[in-house]
Amino acid sequence: MKKMMLPVAVAAVSAAMSQSAFAETWRMAIGDAQGGTQYAMAEKFAQLMHEKTDGQLNVDLFPNGQLGSEQDTVSSVSMDMLDLSVLAINNITPFSPSVGVLTLPYVITGPEDAKVLTQGVIGEELTENTIRDAGVRILSWAYSGCRVLSNSSKPVASPDDLRGLTIRVPRNEIMIASYQEWGVNPLPMAWSETFTALQQGVVDGQDNPYITINAMKFYEVQDYITDICYVFSLEPLIMSEAKFQRLSPDMQELVLEAGRETTAYSYEYLLDTEETIKQSLVEEHGMQIIEPSNDEQEWIERATRIWPRFYDSIGGEERLEAALQALGRDLN
Repeated sequence: MKKMMLPVAVAAVSAAMSQSAFAETWRMAIGDAQGGTQYAMAEKFAQLMHEKTDGQLNVDLFPNGQLGSEQDTVSSVSMDMLDLSVLAINNITPFSPSVGVLTLPYVITGPEDAKVLTQGVIGEELTENTIRDAGVRILSWAYSGCRVLSNSSKPVASPDDLRGLTIRVPRNEIMIASYQEWGVNPLPMAWSETFTALQQGVVDGQDNPYITINAMKFYEVQDYITDICYVFSLEPLIMSEAKFQRLSPDMQELVLEAGRETTAYSYEYLLDTEETIKQSLVEEHGMQIIEPSNDEQEWIERATRIWPRFYDSIGGEERLEAALQALGRDLN
């Protein structure tokens, strides 16, 4: 790999590391399979760290839940048993509930909203909270897109069309509550079990971004997509805070710098690939995309009723107000 000209601080880190008999290797867990946003971000971070340390640091990638469920990897990273993990943000929420403000339905309605919140004051505050609550540091954000609804049974345009369907959701109280407001009892299920459950008909549907549906080959077991945007899927890269604090100040800065660059890369990756993937799901894999009825108003009105139920867990109504104000919107 082509070596980069390194500033004095980077050279100092490389020199210090080269005194050891071998280059250091970090392990990174990835919830999704290759081909999705999580893996693209992981590859970019690994590449940047290799370059910035002049080849003295390597990051080994373990996709598709090889190192455990996403929530399991949060525990492993927190206990300093695993270096890094990329996972859906809803799987951090049980460990640091204030992050749940980013998963409240219809707070984030597209990529620009996600960028504003994660790369601004709100994102900085939530990063500090995850360090305090869970012992993990968010280094970078991957942007996977809106969680659209897929199912194998029938076209779904309104919440009423969900009647009779069993929908898989993550073990996340906010997402479960959203579906309950739409009139169904969703089935909480581990991510690793989802494809098999869809294949065997244990559940009829699930929700995830277009990129994830494609990466996980859900088109093999799902026929219909409803183009809703009730939650925008964010996939943070986390690191053990204990490990981070053991790094030299120069190495800490390299890690943070690589995280910032990876975040920027992931945002552009989403913008560059989502529409092509969406088209491929229809034209190459035969999926049918249904637009939600009435500009999604029924979905929005019902789901946002749950906001007050989660004020305490996210740190108060004022945290939601701050997020909406950052987006140029009001709570009421």
